Amino acid sequence: MSYKLIFFLLSSLLLSSCSSNYNWGWYIINPFLDSGSTNIAFLVSGLYITILISFFSILISLFLGFVIAITGLSKNKYLSLFNRIYVEIVRSIPLLVLLLWVYYGLPILVGLSLTPFLAGIVSLAISDSAFEAEIFRAGILSIPKGQHEASKSLGLNSWQRMRYIIFPQALRFILPPIGNQFVYIIKMSSLVSIVGLADLTRKANELVVTVYRPLEIYTFLVLEYLLLIIIMTYFIRLLEKKLSKY
Repeated sequence: MSYKLIFFLLSSLLLSSCSSNYNWGWYIINPFLDSGSTNIAFLVSGLYITILISFFSILISLFLGFVIAITGLSKNKYLSLFNRIYVEIVRSIPLLVLLLWVYYGLPILVGLSLTPFLAGIVSLAISDSAFEAEIFRAGILSIPKGQHEASKSLGLNSWQRMRYIIFPQALRFILPPIGNQFVYIIKMSSLVSIVGLADLTRKANELVVTVYRPLEIYTFLVLEYLLLIIIMTYFIRLLEKKLSKY
């Protein structure tokens, strides 16, 4: 999206709000002004961190979620108990609380000090993994028992059955809710700004303190997250359509 298009969207919002008594100051993010271009570049500079932390958090949460889901499908009662305890505890902890505990608590308890970036990834991945685990577990359980029995009759071991028979079929049911979790991680990544990570939200907060125009800056921030999530959703929909053909 070009700077001019962003400015057009913001201008449209301004025109739709003409009846308000608020004195809008869109000049601070006007791409045709030197100061506006500088402010826009500053705000957009946090996009790299937001995308990077979301990407790694998604990868790790998918791996953790799958592992936790497998323990929940196990006939071993201890593994099943571990699954239930992990899922219930993690789902009950607000992400912000978990982030603060990881960042400030781990150095005190175990002497492990994480950077804001690593603390954000760990917190997001752990928080999301519990939801991912339930999605994986439900998707795998949705496959008829006949498929499991047929794969056993082929002489495949547990890993081969999961890899070649069960999971490819379950993926069609798993992908839509997994896509929702991807969006969730992108939105929740804004919380890492509280520990000083220079993501989109942190950049917006810093600029607000400088120019004292919170409504305009946070409106621009909304558009940034909206664009990011629309792009993410678009590719997820494409993948869903591709899988639906098989």
